[in-house]
Amino acid sequence: MAKTAIVTDSNSGITQAEGKELGIYVLPMPFIINDETYFEDINLSQEEFYEKLEGDADISTTQPSPEQVMNIWDDALKDYDYVIHIPMSSGLSGSCSTAIMLSHEDEYEGKVFVVDNQRISVTQRRACLDAKAMADSGMDPKSIYDKLMEMKLEASIYIMVDTLKYLKKGGRITAAAAALGTILKLKPVLQIQGEKLDAFSKARTISMAKNIMIEAIMKDIETRFGGDVKNVHIAFAHTKNEEEISNMKKELLEKIPGIDEESIVINPLSLSVSCHIGPGALAVAVEKKLNA
Repeated sequence: MAKTAIVTDSNSGITQAEGKELGIYVLPMPFIINDETYFEDINLSQEEFYEKLEGDADISTTQPSPEQVMNIWDDALKDYDYVIHIPMSSGLSGSCSTAIMLSHEDEYEGKVFVVDNQRISVTQRRACLDAKAMADSGMDPKSIYDKLMEMKLEASIYIMVDTLKYLKKGGRITAAAAALGTILKLKPVLQIQGEKLDAFSKARTISMAKNIMIEAIMKDIETRFGGDVKNVHIAFAHTKNEEEISNMKKELLEKIPGIDEESIVINPLSLSVSCHIGPGALAVAVEKKLNA
């Protein structure tokens, strides 16, 4: 039986150590910090990243080089017949389109399937776990690719931003809007559903923002996923705000009875997202289960 490897990038939140444990290849994402290149989870830890971010270092994201992408594919193809590559959403980075282009090179044509299922962070992680389960069951790579693409819009992430500083720094809002929002102590709630990071709502307090996100999750379950909590995965993510996200998980469990608490995961938010929204952010994701 042909074997299929799962490859992703560190935007999924899967660490190098977790990748080895799960049997998933993880491509480390590069960051440019004060003109030096760092690679997530290689020579840049979560702690070091936030220390530099809060110290007002000049931080930008970039995509892996074609050589780095091909090297991880070559490594996987030593032991596997095919590769399913799940990069971060094409709407958030050019790394997906680069990988698609490379997959059409003669040595990879028909062997590497690049999935543009518009995921990031905890939803990207879930896609990788689903892909691994399908591969382990013996499903062929084209069918795995088709299933992941079929489900690409069956997920949402809602993110509360604690400070407007980093959205302003990245040019996503104007300095005037950031100043006004700071004066009013606004907590924007953003959404990732499909390609882009978009505005969803705004709140005056963290408590209000958490309620907005929980209500959004409840609405998605009811209107998009058939109203059955057993048909969805829920995940929480944060940037240096684990206590608040734990409280938010408790609130959601109180408002949505029947959810399997053990199945709810909490992970750090992807550094590529954190770079643009800063520390203190809270996020919750909901997505349809693979066979729901």
